Amino acid sequence: MSNSNQATETKSSIVITPEALLEHWQGHRKLTRKMIAVFPEDKLFSYSVGGMRPFSELVLEMLGMAVPGVKGVITGNWQKLNELPAHLKKAAPTTKTELLDRWDEATEALNVLWPQIPPHRFLETDTAFGQWEGPGYFFIFYWIDNEIHHRGQAYVYLRSLNIEPPAFWDRY
Repeated sequence: MSNSNQATETKSSIVITPEALLEHWQGHRKLTRKMIAVFPEDKLFSYSVGGMRPFSELVLEMLGMAVPGVKGVITGNWQKLNELPAHLKKAAPTTKTELLDRWDEATEALNVLWPQIPPHRFLETDTAFGQWEGPGYFFIFYWIDNEIHHRGQAYVYLRSLNIEPPAFWDRY
C-alpha cells in the first residue's frame, strides 16, 4: 500500500465507537458511584484535605457538566458555565442517598441522550459552556478526565480517613 493510501486509511479509521466511548465513561461513573457509596455520610459534605472542596461538591460539579454537556454536543446549544446549576432544577442534595439518586438519574439520562449525538458532532468545533473551544470528543474526554481527577481527590480523602477505597480499576 502506498503512503498516500495509508494516510487516507488512517484518517478514516475509527479508534473507538461512540458506543464503546459511552461504555468506557459509564465504567468510570460506576467506580465514582462506588466511591460515593463508601464515603461516610458525616464526611461527604464537609471533609476536606489541604483546602480541597468536599467530595459532594466535586460530585455536583461532575453532575453539572455531564448531562448538560452531552445535550450541548447533541445540539450545539450550550448554557454558560455560570448557568449550569439551573440544569439541575433541584436544591443541592443534603444526604448520601439524595446524591446517589442524582448520580443514578444522570447515568440514565446519559444512556438516553448518548444515541442522539449525530456522528458529525463528535468532530465539530463548539464553545462549550461559553468558555472552551474544541470538538465534541474533546469535551467528552475532558469530562472523563475531570471525573478521574476528582475521584483521585476522593481516594486521598478516604485514605486519610483510614477507609479502603474501591480498587481504581474496578469499573464494572
